[in-house]
Amino acid sequence: MGRNNKPDQNNDSLEIYAAKLSYIGTAISTLGDGLQTIAAGLALEALVNANKDSSQNNNGDSQSNVQIDNMQKQIDYLIGELKHIKKMLK
Repeated sequence: MGRNNKPDQNNDSLEIYAAKLSYIGTAISTLGDGLQTIAAGLALEALVNANKDSSQNNNGDSQSNVQIDNMQKQIDYLIGELKHIKKMLK
């Protein structure tokens, strides 16, 4: 009887492994999309700032700093997620 269960266990293990790989691949893809979105936002911000008059007031500078801080937080979150995925692979 034990021998009859072994092929099923191997198939189950293979299916679980495949599901884990699929999950990890999707997570990495999603994180990559997030990084691309942040990069596009930074590029857009740089273009907007380049087109603005050089006599920008302090309020505008403060708003840019808040946006940069928010983007840094998003990048930090994505890096944390990548570290979590790396741990799952071990």
